[in-house]
Amino acid sequence: MTKIGFIGLGIMGKPMSKNLIKAGYQLIVSDFNKNAVSELQQLGAEVAETPKDIAEKSDIVITMLPNSPNVKQVALGENGLIEGAHEGLVYIDMSSIAPAASQEVYKVLIEKGVDMLDAPVSGGEPKAIDGTISVMVGGKKEVFDRVKPVLEAMAGSVVLVGEIGAGNVTKLANQVIVALNIAAVSEAFVLSQKAGVNPEAVFEAIRGGLAGSTVLEAKAPMMLDRNFNPGFRINLHIKDLTNAMEAGHEVGAPLPLTAAVLEMMYGLKVDGHEFDDHSSLLKYYEKLANTEVSRKYFE
Repeated sequence: MTKIGFIGLGIMGKPMSKNLIKAGYQLIVSDFNKNAVSELQQLGAEVAETPKDIAEKSDIVITMLPNSPNVKQVALGENGLIEGAHEGLVYIDMSSIAPAASQEVYKVLIEKGVDMLDAPVSGGEPKAIDGTISVMVGGKKEVFDRVKPVLEAMAGSVVLVGEIGAGNVTKLANQVIVALNIAAVSEAFVLSQKAGVNPEAVFEAIRGGLAGSTVLEAKAPMMLDRNFNPGFRINLHIKDLTNAMEAGHEVGAPLPLTAAVLEMMYGLKVDGHEFDDHSSLLKYYEKLANTEVSRKYFE
């Protein structure tokens, strides 16, 4: 039986790891959050103290971590995966990090006989829970083919998009599109509110047309309910858009709209909303227009 190590049991990682257990895989887990570790342990997972321990005992190691420095530390740092590396080990980093960081880690691990895929995800907590996230993968096709069933146990869509680092380039493109869509929905709802037209009615009228999108379906109800509990936090989207800007600068691709939305998100962070859902971009526009999008106004 394939033994899988899973490091990072946060908003996304915990439900993803649970889906692996449901699929019958044997798991070894590690996280700073001991409650999350205990929860997985009760479902049958083993517990390890360090990434090194996990690597020694696993056929595949998956990480779901906040950013590039965390991945580098877990993979290459003291008591990291590299110290427990063995021939045939496959490392799948499902974090959303800078493409250059994925390539850097890969170059070190491949020297130890460890194959690596960068496989960031999209879909947020609800899709992580029901196992329908989208996974965009960079790496060797033969490695991808070997571990694809593992990824499919957590996902509704798994696509190989290129060599190592390509997964994270694709994720950055995804995050740009999502951020700009949320900003557009926010801008449109504030316009309709100020013009005296019920934003909920606007949503119902446009959702079936060209303006309809997965982002609109997921985020418009949150905005209308004023529910900004995090599915994906502002501070994490700031991280992704910052990585997108850096990647754009490296390859000579100007990203003016991304830069504008990134600054909006920084403004929200300064106002204390960094841990709110990214649908709280609405609050940025509300502040500019001195209004609040609300159903109550039209009742």
